[in-house]
Amino acid sequence: METMNAQETTMREQFAATATELLDRDPRTALVLADIGVAQFPDAPRAHPDRVVNVGIREQLMIGVAGGLALTGMRPIVHTFASFLIERPFEQLKLDLGHQGVGAVLVSAGGSYDWPTAGLTHMSPGDVALLDTLPGWHVHVPGHPAEADTLLRHAVAAGDTLQYVRLSAHQNAAPRPIAPGKFLTIHQGSKLAGTVLAVGPMLDAVLAATEGLDVTVLYAATVRPFDGAGLRAAIGERADVVLVEPYLAGTSERAAHQALADLPHRVLGLGVPLAEHRHYGSMSEHLAAYGLDATGLRARISEYLW
Repeated sequence: METMNAQETTMREQFAATATELLDRDPRTALVLADIGVAQFPDAPRAHPDRVVNVGIREQLMIGVAGGLALTGMRPIVHTFASFLIERPFEQLKLDLGHQGVGAVLVSAGGSYDWPTAGLTHMSPGDVALLDTLPGWHVHVPGHPAEADTLLRHAVAAGDTLQYVRLSAHQNAAPRPIAPGKFLTIHQGSKLAGTVLAVGPMLDAVLAATEGLDVTVLYAATVRPFDGAGLRAAIGERADVVLVEPYLAGTSERAAHQALADLPHRVLGLGVPLAEHRHYGSMSEHLAAYGLDATGLRARISEYLW
């Protein structure tokens, strides 16, 4: 297993290392690119010319090629920025993959606003919400490069399923012992505590925001399927839940409501607002503007739970 030094790598660099290893080990694995990310795979096209395909800046074709490879029995890994992987070729995701009944592993970069100065064309806070309109997708949101390695291996090995691994330059300081599809309890509050579910790279900010507060903190590196049983097991006598997601606010509210449908409960979804933020700055400035830094989260969580 080629897991890189966490202090020297990003999630995207870890993805390239893991995907290259999988290409070398598994003749069923293929890689489909649309120019973006080609430089991350300097040797793979020569080593596997029949299984590494760069279609150029043609994202709809990229998904179509992935669907065709899947129809032949291959397991395609498809990579580009989230806005070009989910939003631009959405019709092809619906038809060339879903309608044809074949699987693929989509691995995005860019998160919601990793490169904010590139503008709205390179931002995709609505990607997970958009995939929620299609059936059968598994969605993973690692918070650390080591978690990205674990989740990519899981996704590729998961038969002919539809898998989305959402990478970001925003990451937590350390990995957690995740199990794909399961929420992890980071801190257990009292029976009367509210519950805060931190998704992927939001965990460190949530832990800083809730320090000294009586809350239960759960961690999700997989959000679809939503671990409703894990959420129910974590709550005590008070079913008040705050979701903190690194994409569109409220994306997982419906799933949380379904998990708690037979209980009196409240759910607050925090994340990137629907309104476009037209002043571009650094990632940390965007987090602060959206109230997703530790200071903003503490204020919003405290106001809601007390």
